[in-house]
Amino acid sequence: MKNTRSNNKAAQREPAEVTYREELDKLMSMDPGPMPPGWLMSPRGVEKFLLGDEKLGIERKFVADRAMVVRIIISLCTSRGCLLVGEPGTAKSWLSELLAAAISGNSTLTLQGGAISQVSQLLYSWNEALLRTEGPSRKALVPTPLLRGMMEGQLVRFEEIARCPQALQDAMLSVLSDRVVVIPELPGKDGVILAREGFNLVATSNSVDEGVHSMSAALKRRMDFEEIRPIRHLNDEIDVVLREVARANRRAGIDVALEQSVVEVLVTIFHELRNGQTLDGRSTDRLAGAALSTAEAVSVAHAASLNAWYYGGGAMTVEHMMHHVIGSALKDQPEDRRRLKHYFDTTVAPRKGEHWQQAWALRSLIH
Repeated sequence: MKNTRSNNKAAQREPAEVTYREELDKLMSMDPGPMPPGWLMSPRGVEKFLLGDEKLGIERKFVADRAMVVRIIISLCTSRGCLLVGEPGTAKSWLSELLAAAISGNSTLTLQGGAISQVSQLLYSWNEALLRTEGPSRKALVPTPLLRGMMEGQLVRFEEIARCPQALQDAMLSVLSDRVVVIPELPGKDGVILAREGFNLVATSNSVDEGVHSMSAALKRRMDFEEIRPIRHLNDEIDVVLREVARANRRAGIDVALEQSVVEVLVTIFHELRNGQTLDGRSTDRLAGAALSTAEAVSVAHAASLNAWYYGGGAMTVEHMMHHVIGSALKDQPEDRRRLKHYFDTTVAPRKGEHWQQAWALRSLIH
């Protein structure tokens, strides 16, 4: 039978420079501050884009201390790269995407450290058909996102840089130190790629990865390190989850009523189990096998929203949420089941409020 459904499918997720095009245009049109060479807006404009400005109608997109954000922005004005290090789920990649969108208007020049195993994936390769017919030339050159960033004067994102083999990390030294890549196959000036104004590197790495400790010492010296920590304040985290889940639900084409008290239960559980401490200061067990990050809370709440939309009449309940909490919190560590039960017995059980009591009533799901 012929499929009559439309094949004009929308992108599942647009890059930040597309999603926030109106905000970027507004900030660039009224940005009075001095701009670093090659940037689309001033450091103050980039800061406003990240941290928000109510008076200008700019949404807050990242929750962090202003001083740290300013340090990161200024580091990218220098000839040094910047490495964002932190636990999984602390929005390091999101921060790097926002920075690239604001500084260069393009966040898609991205390398994935775990997928790079040879120099051709890091710097350049060749169009084999042109190479056979015309020989080595700029026309036959196939630049990677890193080389394109140098040639076009744009910020390049290097995700999970510590997972890149150390020999290839060392191949980046001339890029960061001398801002040059030499292509020996090309004669004369054609074989020398000089970085244009605006080029720099913003990299990320999970602090739990062993590779971050064994990174090339020479490469470490050429990058500023900034630790990206989990969101400290519960209300900030709730706001982020509500905003991002609403956005994810819109992208999925569903209209689910998000009750803040249900999301508050979810975020509080994640917040306390992640920190190993309840809101009133008592110690509790951390889960060993789960990264109970803000990003994970967004994923759980979105999954619960989908459950509610397709199976529950369109209103997300504590029961929808709890089913997905279990799938997120209990991975491959058998002791985590005992820890989670203990948390429910000692922390969830005594809490007042209808939604907390509903969560406690569903403790049997932790079987």
